[in-house]
Amino acid sequence: MPLGLIEYKDASPEVRAVYDDIMATRKTDWINNFWKALAHDPATLKRTWEDIKQIMAPGALDPLIKEMIYVAVSVSNQCGYCIASHTAAARKKGMTDAMFHELMAVVGMANESNRLAAGYQVEIDEQFKTS
Repeated sequence: MPLGLIEYKDASPEVRAVYDDIMATRKTDWINNFWKALAHDPATLKRTWEDIKQIMAPGALDPLIKEMIYVAVSVSNQCGYCIASHTAAARKKGMTDAMFHELMAVVGMANESNRLAAGYQVEIDEQFKTS
């Protein structure tokens, strides 16, 4: 049973500070339900936001690639919420329908071949092993 969502007006000062940072960082005027649910545990809310903010920040990987990876992992983990939110974020960063369809083909193929390799207990080739 869901705990419910903590709206900004009902949030503690500690939670409001995280909400404010989310809105400032994302240049938005609203907080999505994921954060409102985590707000029941302010420490988890803050830690998760700090980690996501750092990991999803610009870096060696393009922001669109990071969002597409997030979509792929979310599909594999069957998290409907994360699929929806990160697909929307990826589309805002430029993901086209063609890119999404190709991404889903890769996710499907990787899941299938992973299961086959695991089921057949395929030994890893020496050339693939790192030193």
